[in-house]
Amino acid sequence: MASRRVSLLLGVLLSYSAAVAVAVAAANFNQEFDITWGDGRGKIQDNGQLLTLTLDRTSGSGFQSRHEYLFGKIDMQLKLVPGNSAGTVTAYYLSSQGNTHDEIDFEFLGNVSGEPYTLHTNVFTQGQGQREQQFRLWFDPTKDFHTYSILWNPKHVIFMVDEMPIRDFRNLESKGVAFPKNQPMRLYSSLWNADDWATQGGRVKTDWSHAPFSASYRGFRADACVAVAGGKTRCGGGGGGGAVGTEGAGAGAPAGDWYNQELDLTLQQRMRWVQRKYMIYNYCTDPKRYPQGLPAECSMQ
Repeated sequence: MASRRVSLLLGVLLSYSAAVAVAVAAANFNQEFDITWGDGRGKIQDNGQLLTLTLDRTSGSGFQSRHEYLFGKIDMQLKLVPGNSAGTVTAYYLSSQGNTHDEIDFEFLGNVSGEPYTLHTNVFTQGQGQREQQFRLWFDPTKDFHTYSILWNPKHVIFMVDEMPIRDFRNLESKGVAFPKNQPMRLYSSLWNADDWATQGGRVKTDWSHAPFSASYRGFRADACVAVAGGKTRCGGGGGGGAVGTEGAGAGAPAGDWYNQELDLTLQQRMRWVQRKYMIYNYCTDPKRYPQGLPAECSMQ
């Protein structure tokens, strides 16, 4: 009976993957992003529908969004470095600037051929991170594009893979836990060499005979609140809609179901199943790291 439930849930995961790959409407990379470093190793192609980043022995590459967002549903399809990707990291994240920055991270840690990628997630609030959760994926992320999403609203930061939730960082400010809600963030991505730590703690180094390494992006969509002049945000699909205050609901609720979205019971169950089966590290179950006690949210999440 247990194996039947596993098979059914895995079937759901795979059906999500297929459906989302078809459904996501693509924005134009030429209009939404700037390639910020890499001396030509980042390229926008196919009339703005495809972006590629490349890493070689000399340099990696990266890009950033032209807009800053304060809450939203951010989707991006990625196809990761194939083959022997050990030592490489493909980072995809939201971040503000400064010593007290907020940040919401997806990082994909490469591996030797035949071994799975590690999907690394983290949340920074007011400059403090160390909230890592890591996962294996239930598919090969190098064979095709898959959608990696951040749903960020005043109550939740939800990480999703092909619309399947894998992590929910809740707003527990009433319990003394900081939550990212005041600092607009840009979307960034980069492909770079991190062989001092990325693969098996740095024991496996980048094999440059396989270079150049390349990751591909398509299907970007931001149904989000975009920061505009005067400390305001403009909310709605793709940044459209009316202007509201930076506190969002306090000045009029923005467009988009994502703004008040939470995980219903079914999605909570699916997230817990993914965590049980595919999570390989959780900071909340690492007491050796916190001799003074686990972070407060660990007993409340």
